[in-house]
Amino acid sequence: MTPTQQASIEALAQDILDARASFKDTELDVLYDQDSMPPKLRKAHVALDKAVDRLYRRKGFAFERERVEHLFELYEKTAAPMAAQSEKTRRKKAS
Repeated sequence: MTPTQQASIEALAQDILDARASFKDTELDVLYDQDSMPPKLRKAHVALDKAVDRLYRRKGFAFERERVEHLFELYEKTAAPMAAQSEKTRRKKAS
């Protein structure tokens, strides 16, 4: 993440906090009810979600499952080389 991207994400996260502050007497479970979430809060979350998605790929995700699958694929690509390196290190120590 570039410093510019980080600043953007931080600003969008602050927008969510500001939106929630508008409803300080409302419990979080009520604020985050899918059927009654205040439009201002929903809009702030959608904006943050889109910005975070763009950190991982240009095209957005159509469904939550698509996002999770993509993130797991990235994790596997990142973790697999580390796991292979760890195995080599253990073999050298065992010799």
